[in-house]
Amino acid sequence: MKRNDDILWKAALEDLFDDFLRFFYADADDLFDFEKGFQYLDKELEQLFPPDAGNYAPRYVDKLVKVFTKNGVEEWVLIHVEVQGYTDHDFAKRMFQYYYRILDQYDKPITAFAIFADTGRNFHPRFYEREFLGTKVFYSYNTFKIIDQDDNELEASNNPFAMAVLSAKLALSRNSVSDQQLFDLAYDLAKRLLGKKMPKEKIRKVMNFLRYYLRFENHEMFVKFEQEIAVLTQKSITMGIEEFLLERAERQGIAKGREEAREEGQVKVVTKLIIQSVLSDEQIANIADTSVNFVKSIRDGLKK
Repeated sequence: MKRNDDILWKAALEDLFDDFLRFFYADADDLFDFEKGFQYLDKELEQLFPPDAGNYAPRYVDKLVKVFTKNGVEEWVLIHVEVQGYTDHDFAKRMFQYYYRILDQYDKPITAFAIFADTGRNFHPRFYEREFLGTKVFYSYNTFKIIDQDDNELEASNNPFAMAVLSAKLALSRNSVSDQQLFDLAYDLAKRLLGKKMPKEKIRKVMNFLRYYLRFENHEMFVKFEQEIAVLTQKSITMGIEEFLLERAERQGIAKGREEAREEGQVKVVTKLIIQSVLSDEQIANIADTSVNFVKSIRDGLKK
């Protein structure tokens, strides 16, 4: 999975985490105390699994979230979420490593999810097992394979996370459809999304996920899609501060590296990282797979 997709999944899980819980648990509102909110333990998770020396890019898409329950006491549950976009034969072992390190650090109830965002239909590890001379370990976790989901069931849902899954599933069809077919399918999905009974802010979050997760072979098709979605959502009227800053960064040039930026939407990715994180220019450049000078030029543009 490309680094841009890593960032998009991390953002989506935070933007839609309450919907994520409601998507997987029908009684989520009875189980969890949503009024207490969530705590995202990214720094704590990085301490348990530090990145390789000299490599600031995340190895995997993962989130560790503290969620409070409605059981009358101050107990909380750690929900560890993995998003996997490629075949990894050590995946189940890694899930088990995450479990025992988190348990050792916090000694709290843990539930884990593995979301498979790849196209390999035969890749779906559901458990880790190891045995030697009478000693046995068996660890299973929740799994969710995006390409196996039913389009009609996702479409029928008014849950924003269901629409994000539908968007991701559409993007996975990239190799089997033409740019025009992908455009038509995505535009139709965008129209249906706008008709959903969801808070406008959630629709905006899912729409952004759809826009940036898609991969067109022809860059002109991406530009056309952006323009059509802008008209569809009346972006010029309803633009929020995040979109304003992103657009201003693009308007002000960032001439250096502009062609690469257009290829993978690096202007938007770098700008979002600058706005929403405390990462250094070197770290952002590593994550977005671009130059440090390119990141500095965007940061300078945002200060004007």
